[in-house]
Amino acid sequence: ARRAGRGEAMKLSSRTEYAVRAMAELAQMHGGDPVSLREIAGRQEIPEKYLEQLFRQLRKAGLIKGVRGAQGGYTLTGGPRDVTVGDIMRAVDGPIAVCSCASEGQGQGDCERKPHCAAHPVWARLQNGIVSILDSTTLYDMLAQTPASDMQGNRGGGS
Repeated sequence: ARRAGRGEAMKLSSRTEYAVRAMAELAQMHGGDPVSLREIAGRQEIPEKYLEQLFRQLRKAGLIKGVRGAQGGYTLTGGPRDVTVGDIMRAVDGPIAVCSCASEGQGQGDCERKPHCAAHPVWARLQNGIVSILDSTTLYDMLAQTPASDMQGNRGGGS
């Protein structure tokens, strides 16, 4: 018999979740003035200090740039079509991996059980599927799939 509700669900890290939400916010504002960290943190309900750490990593990865001054803030380095969810995840969490034997950048010799492991082909297919989706989904795609009224709600507007 199958037991529902046991253990923890496989889930994304809060770093990835918050970084993707913040980047979607920047993508939505693309072409306008830089957006302040405080504004993004408030609209997305992300602790400002935590977002500051994430933005440091996103800046280091070349995905965003900071603009200093009174009207300063952050903007995407490129356009929303140039940044994938996979890019964001790798910037804040490193290589994407469903398990240790099916991880980006892992060679064939990383697990001695792999040649006779019945589970490995499943993990490898899962890894390839996840990476394929993350690397083919851009910020532009995310915004295109989100109704405008939902985005307004995220911006503190009415709905």
